[in-house]
Amino acid sequence: MNRPLKPDNEAERLAALRGYEVLDTPREDAFDDLVMIASAICGMPMGSVSLIDADRQWFKARLGLADAETSRDSAFCAHAILDPDAVMVVPDAVDDPRFRDTPFVVGSPGIRFYAGAPLLSAEGLPLGTLCVMDRQPRTLQPHQVEALNALSRQVSQLLELRRVSKALNLQLQDRVWYEDQLHRYQEALEAHNADLIEQTRTDPLTGLANRRAFSAALGNVLQAGQPCCVAIIDIDHFKVVNDVHGHLVGDRVLAEVAGQLRAASGGHGTIARYGGEEFVWLLPDTPGAHAELQCNHLREAVRHASEALPVTISVGLAAAMPGESLASLMERADQALYAAKRNGRDRVEIAR
Repeated sequence: MNRPLKPDNEAERLAALRGYEVLDTPREDAFDDLVMIASAICGMPMGSVSLIDADRQWFKARLGLADAETSRDSAFCAHAILDPDAVMVVPDAVDDPRFRDTPFVVGSPGIRFYAGAPLLSAEGLPLGTLCVMDRQPRTLQPHQVEALNALSRQVSQLLELRRVSKALNLQLQDRVWYEDQLHRYQEALEAHNADLIEQTRTDPLTGLANRRAFSAALGNVLQAGQPCCVAIIDIDHFKVVNDVHGHLVGDRVLAEVAGQLRAASGGHGTIARYGGEEFVWLLPDTPGAHAELQCNHLREAVRHASEALPVTISVGLAAAMPGESLASLMERADQALYAAKRNGRDRVEIAR
């Protein structure tokens, strides 16, 4: 085990960390949520907001980790803060002499993969990391590294907002100053919450709405008793694309198809990535016959979009029946999609 070096500005760094007065404070939902989102985007079972104190690593938030703190000498994050401008990625800790014999690799929780994005103070000093971990060797796609970086900036902003909030409480004697600062804090917090909500409702690869956002939109339409149609869209033979051309090409195909779906929909309704190579389209106030025409237009647009790597889609379409539940409507659309696949693919089938 190679003990991590300490930054040249260690004294200044520690003073900045302690100025936030966050060490040994209770867990807070906002930090827990960001760890959960980072772990979900990267597909990892473990994650944390880790702050590096003088001799220890302390977790403000943690997922899949039992201890609230560990020794700094054996902490991956203590190495990550040495380069505050980059995400540190360890594909397999067993192959890395810095970590192969650390307690967290040879013992519980058996870490093999690690990625940590540094958390920076307002002055750019490294305080710790937002990190994700797995018990098996892994890699991250570029969009996952970008997302981890973006979320680490959100954690840093949360720490700064928390510090400002405590400072405001010391200025109650000057009401005008206090109210002005509180207003700014509220605006920053609202902006942060809006950004966090956007991240929880957007698919990071395609930029479309995700399954959660789609289900919420469809639930609102059904609850209001508004007529609508739902189309489930599947990229034909997508496994072959991944197997023959690789996952990077597969991701590019998903992003390109998402762009075609967005353009072909003309902004009508909600297009979302539902999972894997499946997309969904909510068409409110659209009769079934008109929805079928729109789905066929969308199908043709995708088919003719690329000559270099031809892609087709199959579509299952269902019109909501009065009083029908979300689960029932999606099930009928899914059955129609399976019919489209059985009948040759590159077609639209309507649930009867």
